Amino acid sequence: MIDQILSYADKLGKLLSVFKVSMIVGVFVNLAIIIVLFKLTDIFIHKLHQRFKSNENAASFVHIFPILEKIIKFLIVFFVVASFLQSHGYSLTSVIAGFGITGLAVGFAAQQTIASMFGTMGILADKTYKIGDYIKINDLEGTVESINLRSTKIRSLPNYLVTVPNDVVANNIVENITRAHKRRIDATFGITYDTSNEKIERAMEIIRFVAQRHPEVYDDYAVNIETLDSSSINIRLIAYAKTRIYTEFLRIRSEVYLDVIKQFREDKIEFAFPSTTVYMAKN
Repeated sequence: MIDQILSYADKLGKLLSVFKVSMIVGVFVNLAIIIVLFKLTDIFIHKLHQRFKSNENAASFVHIFPILEKIIKFLIVFFVVASFLQSHGYSLTSVIAGFGITGLAVGFAAQQTIASMFGTMGILADKTYKIGDYIKINDLEGTVESINLRSTKIRSLPNYLVTVPNDVVANNIVENITRAHKRRIDATFGITYDTSNEKIERAMEIIRFVAQRHPEVYDDYAVNIETLDSSSINIRLIAYAKTRIYTEFLRIRSEVYLDVIKQFREDKIEFAFPSTTVYMAKN
């Protein structure tokens, strides 16, 4: 009796050892399969990237390839692991059902992430911006450094790296300054009411001359008397700087302002400032 028990125990031990060995071998084989498929995926995505990058009309879609790569690799791992479990007696249907229930629970807990993913698709489909573009979203202005599945990273003017969820981007007005090719200078110069008619005309001539002679200002400028304010006659300049870089725009606008100020002072044209005139009646 004892011999039979020992015999059964010996057979069971051999069976378990074989099972463990086959399990370990199966794990290594499946890991090798995953690595090979990952390499093939990298090659496939790289070729797609090169083909789309050379096409100007489709160049903006290259930013979706990292997302596509992650999805493909996730599916590879899922199906390889599911196939491995199925071959060792686990029900694939129950595994998929388990993933489905888990996915439903995660979906409720990650609504913000899902919204950001749809926002990403909208950004890429509309070609709103790409990496390297200079954009403005509400009060945030800067250069796009990366676009991923959940968010956009922007290098702001103070040189901070700001992360904006893509659903926020999709629900706000985005100004792509890179595609503007020029920036608007909108300036108002207020002169006093006691300025003579000749000097008012001279002030307008000076502003036109400054805009005309600046090498980095387009010729489609306009100079007009805009309003008669409570304490000033306001002359408005609308012009466009030949740049899309914010710091360059600030320099050009500053040069225009400084030149106008110098010319006004040379011609004795007074800038207005807030003032109040008081009339006193005699009894």
